[in-house]
Amino acid sequence: MMSPYENIPVEDWKKVTEDLIQNYPLAMSDLIKAVFNAWEGIFKTKIAGELQIGVDIFPTPQILGNYLHELIPVELEKMFPGKWSRDIEKNDKDLIYIPDRKFSAEIKTSSNANNIYGNASYGQEDSANASNKSKDGYYIAVNFEKLKNGDSSFHPTIRKIRFGWLDHSDWHSQSASSGQAATISTIVRDNKLKLIYKK
Repeated sequence: MMSPYENIPVEDWKKVTEDLIQNYPLAMSDLIKAVFNAWEGIFKTKIAGELQIGVDIFPTPQILGNYLHELIPVELEKMFPGKWSRDIEKNDKDLIYIPDRKFSAEIKTSSNANNIYGNASYGQEDSANASNKSKDGYYIAVNFEKLKNGDSSFHPTIRKIRFGWLDHSDWHSQSASSGQAATISTIVRDNKLKLIYKK
């Protein structure tokens, strides 16, 4: 799939991003609603029927992020039955748009205040072919607050939600051989992903 930013100068990236959002089959207001429904749902959840998240147990940011990652597609399935679905097969994007899969999206969550990360394979040159799942396409990026261990009076919230398009080449592995994450530059983040919600 050809990048919509192909041969477009950086100063025009924001306009391309706006056009992509205008033509996307999901209103940003509905996406924001789904993210918040998913987030609030986490804190209504009880593990083993009795341990409430944020009250009795305080999962790590990675676990919270995983819950959010799983629940956003579920919320959109409920809001728009027959249109949106969570991934079914290994090579599916995280969120599937059933009528036309080119609008399917990856979901990235992070407790970092500003940045999002992919796993290390995202930044490797050969990873575009190492997996059947394309790393080019639409992305939903959510930044959230961490729980404070033992503090049931603190209710963390969503910090930022971004939406847009990233290309495989936008991801760069950490230079250390032990690096477990791939990152995107602030130029890419701020021009190819639109900030649609900020706390």
